[in-house]
Amino acid sequence: MKKWVGVTAAIAMAAGIALPAAPGETLAKEESHHEFSIKGFTDYAELTKKLQQIEQTSKGLVSVDVAGQSNQGRDIYTARVGSGDKVVLIQSEIHGNEKTGTDAILNLLKTVSGSSPYAEQLREEITFVFMPMMNPDASEGDKRRNTMTWADVVEDFPQLSGAQPSWNYLDDRVQQNYDYSKNPGFDVNRDFNPDLDYVPQPEDFPGSSSDPGWFITPESQTSRDVYKSLVEEFGKVDVFIDLHHQGVYYVEGTSDEVTLSLSAQFVPDPSSPEGADYAEYADTYNYDFSRQLNVAAYDALQAKGNSIFNNITLYSQGLDLPGTALGSYALNGSGTVLFEVTGQTQSFGQKKRGQLVKAVETGLLGIVNAVADGSVHDLDPEDYEDIPLTAYRPAE
Repeated sequence: MKKWVGVTAAIAMAAGIALPAAPGETLAKEESHHEFSIKGFTDYAELTKKLQQIEQTSKGLVSVDVAGQSNQGRDIYTARVGSGDKVVLIQSEIHGNEKTGTDAILNLLKTVSGSSPYAEQLREEITFVFMPMMNPDASEGDKRRNTMTWADVVEDFPQLSGAQPSWNYLDDRVQQNYDYSKNPGFDVNRDFNPDLDYVPQPEDFPGSSSDPGWFITPESQTSRDVYKSLVEEFGKVDVFIDLHHQGVYYVEGTSDEVTLSLSAQFVPDPSSPEGADYAEYADTYNYDFSRQLNVAAYDALQAKGNSIFNNITLYSQGLDLPGTALGSYALNGSGTVLFEVTGQTQSFGQKKRGQLVKAVETGLLGIVNAVADGSVHDLDPEDYEDIPLTAYRPAE
């Protein structure tokens, strides 16, 4: 993979200089479309510089690469550290208005690339691969969806010229304070397919939330390609973690606002009647391991004592979302964990940023420590069922 092709452009953007992403094109940051400041979060130019600095100061421990480009031509980075047989892949900002994961990843990357005996032990056990900003176009626009038209898709996949646009495409209204009629895009986290070699076919459109996706966006293709390359190298990706945000919810039976929600469940068990559509993946799907990973994150947060770090719930269960990265990678044999932090940026901007980043970082370290020392396998997966559920209204 080519390294640092975007550094000059990122630095120039930070200085307000527009450089071409391709002949005749420029990369410009969109103006804010809501009242809340997000300046405290790491933007694309800052991410580029921070990754470069971490790589340079790591003395060869961290390798930063360009895994692909967004539809607008921004680089999508991976940062890799460690040499262990256990592979942990963590990605963030597949939705650009869900930003705490990027900062948590940068913090974790600094921790595991450090010189302490603890960091050295983690690197001996685990190969870490971080994708800190999966959807940089959306991140720069502070919006959920990427920047891409259906015409762009048809240009890439001419066989779709007569197909109806996919159900996750929006070009006609405002959503989450962003006007997609002026700048259409796709929800990239519905563009995944358990068949990692799938080629888009017109009969599979427009699809639905309970159908697999198509890998029609360059962002999902990049994530898939990273995943496939790791499987080719190691045989499997042991752990996949996806960092998201959600609305403002409550711990069931209380008036306590949820800090973050966790989940291990994104598709029905392929061994069950409900999961019959996924029967071919029954031998690779490992729901109990996913539940153990979630318990490790939950226990680490509960260990923080009486604080907001106790306000952890289970995200909605009983899902059938094979078009998500989590659903597709779970079917391919990875233990999976969803983090859903309270409040997207249109909800309250950077408010509580420090606390929320710390919560994500704490949960991630709980998983990493348990995977590294093997204690994750001693956890009872049934403890997952005891994590409080999410309520949409406070208890009266």
